[in-house]
Amino acid sequence: MATVVRRMDRLRASIAPFMGFFEGPIWARRDDPDVANFAVGNPQEMPLQAYVGALSAALQPRDKDWFAYKMSEPKSQAAVARSLTARTGLDWEPEDVFMTNGGFAALAVTFRAILEPDDEVIFLSPPWFFYELLIIAADGVPVRVPLAAPDFDIDPAALEAAITPRTRAVLVNTPHNPTGRVYPETALQDLAAMLRTASARIGRRIFLVSDEPYNRLVFDGRHFHSPAEVYPNTITTYSYGKTLLAPGMRIGYVAVPPTMTDREEIREAVFISQLASGFSFPNALLQHAIDDLERLSIDVVALERRRDRVVGGLRAAGYETTNPEGTFYVMARAPTDDDRAFAARLADHGVLVLPGSVVELPGWFRISLTASDEMVDRGLPRFAAALEA
Repeated sequence: MATVVRRMDRLRASIAPFMGFFEGPIWARRDDPDVANFAVGNPQEMPLQAYVGALSAALQPRDKDWFAYKMSEPKSQAAVARSLTARTGLDWEPEDVFMTNGGFAALAVTFRAILEPDDEVIFLSPPWFFYELLIIAADGVPVRVPLAAPDFDIDPAALEAAITPRTRAVLVNTPHNPTGRVYPETALQDLAAMLRTASARIGRRIFLVSDEPYNRLVFDGRHFHSPAEVYPNTITTYSYGKTLLAPGMRIGYVAVPPTMTDREEIREAVFISQLASGFSFPNALLQHAIDDLERLSIDVVALERRRDRVVGGLRAAGYETTNPEGTFYVMARAPTDDDRAFAARLADHGVLVLPGSVVELPGWFRISLTASDEMVDRGLPRFAAALEA
């Protein structure tokens, strides 16, 4: 029992900043109709009609097994493999793809598949809320490597310095939440070269886990490159919830590239992990619809215009901000080191943001571009007023 308690204490501690915000007084204001909610990447407008149509069409059963138990449906695997081949230039096979109930589950499955107790996983900070939680839950040891503001570039030397004989994986999120960086191919090549050298040095393969839920949400004509294109031992995780702005409809995948060493062994490990982690396959309806969903996206051009308005408006008011290359998020520096107190001040002005300390970036705050244009209209003067208060 003592072991269970210790693990639960570590799990609880890893999400304490997240829970502190979402159980706190700022988030409690989210249902106020006058509030402009920039705190999280939730939809603030009705969903894509084409998305609703795809689900409606898939709802009509074609045979008696339409809603039977589902693992990874061959048709959904094939659709994803075609998409991956088109986007990366690698020859993915349907058997390389494991459909999951969201990107969250994809990461949980991946860590269970590759980690032994006390294996270390290096991740970049500021991170997504739940990386540490998922690593601990898989009996791994989380190791942070900070990204330096304001550029948040990957530093291969800093990553290499964190690698020990117990390192099993390096986790990279590109496009990066919360900073909006889209790491270019040259940076990924440098990272891959370092990982090859470090794997040889410690005498064991280091996996690169590439978390890519925003890989279609990139701005300014950029081309997204997956680490799988340059490093054979990459495992890719993805969620459709971002591209379609439907995070409550849980479907994603784990993908093992055709260049993977011991590819069949890793495929088997991922499948067993899906069963062991609580049958983490998506429901039948979403899998039946995936061929149509693969062709859909929210309006990235409109999202880019909203980024320009938010960044331009905040900078004109006197804020220092990032200029995200992708994702939903803008990071802005608070005028005080106490980002939680400043988030509370913004809430008093009718604007909700996520304090940077929730994502391990104290002194900053995160703004979600999924807010509607009408919220931006109302919100920008309020950001300016809070800075002057």
